[in-house]
Amino acid sequence: MPFTLRSIASAVLFALAVHGSAQPGAYSTQDKSAIKKYEAGVACMNLQRFECAQSEFTKAAAADPKFVEPRLMLAEMAEQQDHDADAIRYYREVMAISPRFFPSAQLHLADLEFRSGQYAEAEKNYRAYLEKEQEPQRKARARLGITNCAFAAEAITHPVPFEPVNLGPNVNTAKGEYYPCITADDQTLMFTRQVVEAGAYGGFQEDFFVSTRDASGAWEQSRLVPPIDTKANEGAGTLSPDGRFMIFTKSEEVNGYGEGMKGYGSCDLFISRRIGNRWSKPENIGAPINSRNWETQPSLASDGRTLYFTRGMVVNKQITSMDIYVSRMQDDGTFSKPEKLGETINTPYQEESAQIHPDGRTLYFSSNGHPGFGGLDIYMSRMQDDGSWGPALNLGYPINTGADENSLLVNAAGNVAYFASDRAGGFGDLDLYSFELYPEARPHAVSYIRGKVTDKVTGQPVEADVELFDLSTGKLATGAYSDPRTGEFLVCLPTGRTYALNAGSEGYLFFSENYDVATGIPKEPITLNVPLSPITTGSTIALRNIFFNTASFELLPTSNAELEKLVKLLKTNPTLRIELGGHTDDVGADAANMTLSDQRAKAVRDFVVAQGIDATRITAKGYGETKPIAKNDTEEGRAQNRRTEVTVL
Repeated sequence: MPFTLRSIASAVLFALAVHGSAQPGAYSTQDKSAIKKYEAGVACMNLQRFECAQSEFTKAAAADPKFVEPRLMLAEMAEQQDHDADAIRYYREVMAISPRFFPSAQLHLADLEFRSGQYAEAEKNYRAYLEKEQEPQRKARARLGITNCAFAAEAITHPVPFEPVNLGPNVNTAKGEYYPCITADDQTLMFTRQVVEAGAYGGFQEDFFVSTRDASGAWEQSRLVPPIDTKANEGAGTLSPDGRFMIFTKSEEVNGYGEGMKGYGSCDLFISRRIGNRWSKPENIGAPINSRNWETQPSLASDGRTLYFTRGMVVNKQITSMDIYVSRMQDDGTFSKPEKLGETINTPYQEESAQIHPDGRTLYFSSNGHPGFGGLDIYMSRMQDDGSWGPALNLGYPINTGADENSLLVNAAGNVAYFASDRAGGFGDLDLYSFELYPEARPHAVSYIRGKVTDKVTGQPVEADVELFDLSTGKLATGAYSDPRTGEFLVCLPTGRTYALNAGSEGYLFFSENYDVATGIPKEPITLNVPLSPITTGSTIALRNIFFNTASFELLPTSNAELEKLVKLLKTNPTLRIELGGHTDDVGADAANMTLSDQRAKAVRDFVVAQGIDATRITAKGYGETKPIAKNDTEEGRAQNRRTEVTVL
């Protein structure tokens, strides 16, 4: 999967090769022997015989110590091969001979010096280049280089804690493993592996593998993910917090591969659902997310509805203008038109590998356009109260270095990060590592609720839509679907807040409950059973998220999410008739409690009728303290007794 492309030949090489063949007399030397060797090197370049070219250019440079052209060619060839020390040496020779012969050589030299940690030398060359360059984009690149020099020189003197641990042989192999994603419970790891065998694109193929933790917490032997993996390329996936939905990048259909899944462009985003232990056949997410451009590296927020991804333009088989976008699922199930994140995230350079943490407010991503160590560095940004993104914060040295760093993933608890690296001591190519993330770079703590939805009468699993609303805002915080085979679900949510949980399925009354989630990293998740009552005469549910002011029948705004669920239930089942029953605890006079409970039941009925429900379908009655479901000798018991109930008539 060519998620990142590297140029095989640069504009400098091309320009000099054309210059050498088209203008044989216009050289910086008069030495005919040196010119002959140089032109022999150009001929080898045109035939892509690079070893021959390097040999001839070396001879040409040796023949005349003032001959600029072969030194430029040798410098650029060394740079393309990542032989930075040789490239620096040749570029310095060029600058010493004729600093204005090829002005961009000074920019290349500064970039290489910076990449090798020679910050003072690099800054000097960036500033010198800036004085003579007029082209706006190159000037901007030089200014960024000067900023990077100051940042890097300071950052390496204040390293951040960083002790990476290889995930071991059950995950890592001699092949490349990268783009990790993990479920909210930290138990299932999925990642991309580069398969050596030639695939539809000839050079290599990428597929998904998954590993789960054993009882001791160690990663078990990874395995392929059928039927998602095909003869075409798949990679860079994201899992929903419960691990039941996967969105991933897939190449266009090539030579019949892809099983009819031809896309909109060269790479599109696809979605698959896990039922039990099997994944469904992937489906193209479609427009407006997918386009003629390059869509890749998705990251699904914990609400299950907000999708971040990278989009780039493909020009001459190279990906350019890579930026991070966001799209949100609308009420009709379609995704909104993608919006490019603002300039605090995206720059005129490359941004990729976005990972939205389950807190929904902390974004990790890679960029080479913000102050850093050169190449791609990993940054974080926090969402502000107005929905905008705060400044990009470099995660620091030695997490970031002069090499490319990307695909960082932080677990739901926020204390452990996963990433890919080809550092020494691994199993081969890129390996997956984990490390404890230092506190300043951590997201907001997140907990999760694990549960099981069943039929209250039969005890059989039920596929249900499970939603949690933040009671302080009334907005949807997260959602999931329970597995139709097991009834199990898992939802992820930030700590330190109170949530209203609603679970519903066709043919059932919805389930209602609310939870206070403690602040901090939870030791144990909340677990619960969710019994759904079939819509039959006499079925009853308690509306646990209907709230009133003390000793009042005035509905509080925090009740709106639950009230809207009730309205939806009645609209979906147009023959349904219900009783709304009001109940209180035993605090206060009996008569006053009876009156208050009756007024509260009628307040709920009035709200529902105002939403277009026929008033004849709803009766309202107060029962006061006459029907307790718990003892009134504790606050918890009294809270259980203060309730509004729905009974099917």
